[in-house]
Amino acid sequence: MTSAENLASTTLVIRHRLILGLFLSCTLAASVSPIRAQQQGPLPPPPASGSSGSPGMGNSSTGPVVERTAAHTESTITNEPPATPVDQIIQKFSQHESEFRKERDNYTYTQTFVMQTVDLDGYPDGEYRMTSDILFTPDGKRYEKVIEAPASSIQRITMEQQDFDDIEKIWPLVLTPEELPKYDIKYIGREQVDELGTYVFDIDPKKLEKNQRYFQGRIWVEDRDMQIVKTRGKGTGLMKKKQDSAFPLFETFRENIEGHFWFPTYTRSEDTLRFKTGPDVRIHVAVRYTNYKRFGSTIKIGTATQVDPEKP
Repeated sequence: MTSAENLASTTLVIRHRLILGLFLSCTLAASVSPIRAQQQGPLPPPPASGSSGSPGMGNSSTGPVVERTAAHTESTITNEPPATPVDQIIQKFSQHESEFRKERDNYTYTQTFVMQTVDLDGYPDGEYRMTSDILFTPDGKRYEKVIEAPASSIQRITMEQQDFDDIEKIWPLVLTPEELPKYDIKYIGREQVDELGTYVFDIDPKKLEKNQRYFQGRIWVEDRDMQIVKTRGKGTGLMKKKQDSAFPLFETFRENIEGHFWFPTYTRSEDTLRFKTGPDVRIHVAVRYTNYKRFGSTIKIGTATQVDPEKP
C-alpha cells in the first residue's frame, strides 16, 4: 500500500479481482448441497461492539474502532519437543495443504472485504467494502458475483498490484510441497490455541526473486490432523528503488469444514503503515469467508474387481 502523497491520484482504486476466490479452476458440474462447519478450532473473533455488522470493524457514528490484538487470545509457546520428528510434520502438513487446495476448488462461498483508514482519535476516516459470492457456471467454471460494492471513501493510501496479490494469495497462505523449497522453516515450540494443541513454525523466504511475493511470519499446525489452522505474518518481496510502500501484518484463522479440512474463515489486519516519505496511516482490514457449500462431488477411481454374474 502506497502513501497517496507520492501519487498523482489520491483515490483508492479497488478492482473486483481484489478478493477473487483462491485457486480458480474448472470442476465437474453437479448439484449443490450445503454443509455445516464443525464448531471447533480457532474461531474468528466476533465483530466489535457497536459495529454495523461488518467483520471486525467499528462504526464511525457510534465510536472509535475497537482494537483487538492477537495477545488477547494467545497462550504461551513452550519449547516442548514435538511428538513427531519435525521433518515429518512439515511433510505431512504440506501434503494436506495440497489436498486442501484441490478440495476448496469444489466449494462455493461468500466473501466480505472491509478496509478502513483510521484517524488519530481512533475513528474511521475512509472505508471500502465489497461482498461477493464465489460461484460456478453450469459448465463448472468459477466466477465472482459482486453483491455489494459501495463507492470507496479512502483517500490517504492507494492499492497497488502487490497488495492485490497479497490479499488474494499470501493472506490465506497455502504451503504445498511445491512451495516448501522457497522457505526456511524453523520449529519454535508448542502452543495451545483455544482448545487445540499446535506446533508453531517460523517461516522466512530463502531468496527474494523479481515479480514474486512471499509470506514471512509464523504458522500454527494442529498436532493431530497435521493441518495449518492459523497464520500470522506479512507479504514481502523485492521493492523498486523509488517505491515507497508498506505492507501490514495480518492474521488468518481457519475452521474445520466437514471434519476433513481446515478452511480460512477470517482474516484481519490492525496495523500502522509506515512510509519513508509520507505520513503513517493506521488501517483495519477484515475478510470473512462464509457459507461454504460443496459444488459437485469428488470422484475417486479405485482398482477394478471382477463381479460374479451369478451372485446378486
